[in-house]
Amino acid sequence: MSTLPPCPQCHCEYTYEDGGLLICPECAHEWVPEAAPAPQEARVWKDAHGNVLQDGDAVTLVKDLKIKGSSAVVKVGTKVKNIRLIDGDHDIDCKIDGFGAMQLKSEFVKKA
Repeated sequence: MSTLPPCPQCHCEYTYEDGGLLICPECAHEWVPEAAPAPQEARVWKDAHGNVLQDGDAVTLVKDLKIKGSSAVVKVGTKVKNIRLIDGDHDIDCKIDGFGAMQLKSEFVKKA
């Protein structure tokens, strides 16, 4: 009798093979026997012109941005120093002089 690996989720030892999959009878988890988790690639943030951005970079706005909940507008050419890259739809966390802390999308900035 062949030895099958235990379930990766609940660690049950009573797994069985069905076709090309291994199945756990306790938690109903199915997986491919040799499937290792795919390595997570490091995310690369790019500006409006395709330049790679990094934490601490200085960027310049390429479009007027309306501030939600206010009548103020951050103008084209406003320089933002010391950005911090974060995950999410707004992927730049920064502080703009005269406006305070904000989050920006990388598609609206260019590397300074």
